[in-house]
Amino acid sequence: MEVDDPAPRGGAPPRIRRLEESVVNRIAAGEVIQRPSSAVKELVENSIDAGASTVSVTVKDGGLKLIQVSDDGHGIRCEDLPILCERHTTSKLSAYEDLQTIKSMGFRGEALASMTYVGHVTVTTITEGQLHGYRVSYRDGVMENDPKPCAAVKGTQVMVENLFYNMVARRKTLQNSNDDYPKIVDFISRFAVHHINVNFSCRKHGANRADVHSGSTSSRLDAIRNVYGASVVRDLMEIQVSDENAVDEIFKMDGFISNANYVAKKTTMILFINDRLVDCTSLKRATEFVYSAILPQASKPFIYMSINLPPEHVDVNIHPTKKEVSLLNQERIIEKIKDAIEEKLMNCNNTRIFQTQALNSSALTQANTRKDKGTEVSTPTGEKSQKIPVSQMVRTDPRDPSGRLHTYWQGQTSNLEKKSGLVAVRNIVRSRRNPKDAGDLSSRHELVTEIDYNLHPGLFDIVKNCTYVGVADEVFALIQHNTLLYLVNVLVMQQRTHVPTSLVPFWELQCYTAQ
Repeated sequence: MEVDDPAPRGGAPPRIRRLEESVVNRIAAGEVIQRPSSAVKELVENSIDAGASTVSVTVKDGGLKLIQVSDDGHGIRCEDLPILCERHTTSKLSAYEDLQTIKSMGFRGEALASMTYVGHVTVTTITEGQLHGYRVSYRDGVMENDPKPCAAVKGTQVMVENLFYNMVARRKTLQNSNDDYPKIVDFISRFAVHHINVNFSCRKHGANRADVHSGSTSSRLDAIRNVYGASVVRDLMEIQVSDENAVDEIFKMDGFISNANYVAKKTTMILFINDRLVDCTSLKRATEFVYSAILPQASKPFIYMSINLPPEHVDVNIHPTKKEVSLLNQERIIEKIKDAIEEKLMNCNNTRIFQTQALNSSALTQANTRKDKGTEVSTPTGEKSQKIPVSQMVRTDPRDPSGRLHTYWQGQTSNLEKKSGLVAVRNIVRSRRNPKDAGDLSSRHELVTEIDYNLHPGLFDIVKNCTYVGVADEVFALIQHNTLLYLVNVLVMQQRTHVPTSLVPFWELQCYTAQ
């Protein structure tokens, strides 16, 4: 039996064949439904288009075994159920010209059809005025049986089971990934922030508590607080940008951006364009560039933006999952938004807040009883950890005298030293650490007297109450006092202290006369 060679020898071109419709549909489904979070996003958008005020999402095994989205929207007509999951069947538009002014989030009629080609879909729906609802199952775009009457609540429930059961490679890849459910939670959180008149909930199957639960509210800040917490809202400020005077462009942007006190390891950017959740890499990169000059290194901002444009200025048909859109005069819009953010940040950068940690008094008591060479730290369970060398210990309180230069001075105090508050601290430390030492050096008293006489009170206060920031180079270091940042010559300060460099870090030294 001879088999046709798909690529004949001798340079003859291979034959062009028409793919079967099932193959075409499955390829298209893999582009639209890339992962479980894509299916959730499509279903939630359909619920919002249906005018729902409550949307509930339930997920099992990251969405591979079960995705269930329920809403209280207007439902689906019984006579429309036979073609509900066919490709390119939609109620959003009827002609191509309608796409130029589309305002709904869905328009292609591919989402539900794609899910039936890669999973098992069951729809339960009821419309207003009906005595009962209908339930029907779909596979490969067609109904498996006639719609069956059933009890139902107002709206629609779509259940997708065994997602990617016929795409082995993709299912194995997603089974080894643990980030699908967090992606779903992130999607629902973003929708909850923007659609403040809709109640959203998202939970794992069998869980008693929802990971996202937002109630209807009239305030955007309240919605952000419900989803992301009060610590985020504390550092947010409102921003508005408009360009209504331009002849060729009209746009408005309102939202909230984090100020200079907000610190996070990852950028959170929630962007809606004409109420559509999208990504815009250019806008995200521009805003991160503005923040890079204000925030500390590795810190990222929190941004929420809602941009409204005329529908004819937005091309929504450029990505299979509708996650990106193309804007008319996009560069100009991004530049205006970037300038507004920069101006807003510069006006609010007069004060900075640094979070401090409360000092543990018990830890200080333990530190005072440690040995010179090392210490054994006991854990709450009674186990002993490794010894920590004294050279590796870090003092947490810069005002604690136990680690200052004074501990290296020995001997009793003189009458002159007792007149100074600083000398009194020396006495306490010295008597605590060297109770049996009665030595005295007159040269040290003379040195202390000379230092106290030449001490500059302003510089002394700066160095005593400063916060160490970091090393600038081999010579200079940065310290902060109140709201000012100082560049300090470490070598000069060490020379003025008359002590070895290896013994005294520069931020522990007193500041004497400045020439």
